[in-house]
Amino acid sequence: MFNSKTEPMAKISNQVHTTTDYFMFKPIGGNRTLNELHVRRLRDSIKANYLFTVIIVNENYQLIDGQHRFEVIKELQLPLNYIICKGYSLTEVQILNQNSKNWTADDFMEGYCNLGKKDYEMYRQFKQKYGFGHNECLGMLMGQASSGSGYMRNFTSGTFKVTHFDEACKKAELIRLIEPYYSGYKRRAFIFAILQMLNNDNFEFTEFLQKLKIQQTALVDCVDTKQYASLIEEIYNYKRREKVNLRF
Repeated sequence: MFNSKTEPMAKISNQVHTTTDYFMFKPIGGNRTLNELHVRRLRDSIKANYLFTVIIVNENYQLIDGQHRFEVIKELQLPLNYIICKGYSLTEVQILNQNSKNWTADDFMEGYCNLGKKDYEMYRQFKQKYGFGHNECLGMLMGQASSGSGYMRNFTSGTFKVTHFDEACKKAELIRLIEPYYSGYKRRAFIFAILQMLNNDNFEFTEFLQKLKIQQTALVDCVDTKQYASLIEEIYNYKRREKVNLRF
């Protein structure tokens, strides 16, 4: 039976509700921003053939799954079919999207920034300024000098913490000084090789930069961090009286 107090302008049909009262629905905090290209494609498809589809909401009528479809259906003033899953939150939003159109690292970043998580806002600031990849940014901001699968798990779960912001910025500025001598300075394996060098007491960055100025074509693409470390050591020891081991 229709209950006007809990479901205004809606009717129930075997657990599926149908309504044209779009204003009863609202977004959930932290969800990824709408992809305009996806909205445009959905609009064209739904205009051509509006097949039965269901939007998932929680008991507060927050959109859990189908926010792009919701926007198109609302725009076209079509009947909206939805089901209510009590207790669903941002966690279920992410799981559902991972099972369909995967969330990207940018989606998680923007989502947690929208929730006001300061660590993610600092992360976004750092990434936008330096333009490094997600794994590299995570490692630097966590004070790590190697890539790790656990970085992204923490990041996507919302538990990521920035522990070395000032240090990461200093190292990022040093890495950018290499750009005139190597166009691949943003490559993940190279960045982690440089981070390892910066943690080595035998390595002086200013000396390395001077060697690069002498050997401006010496830095080339390598297959992994280990190979980059070997190449960096070779460049560093060029015409050096006392050779140093930088790989161990």
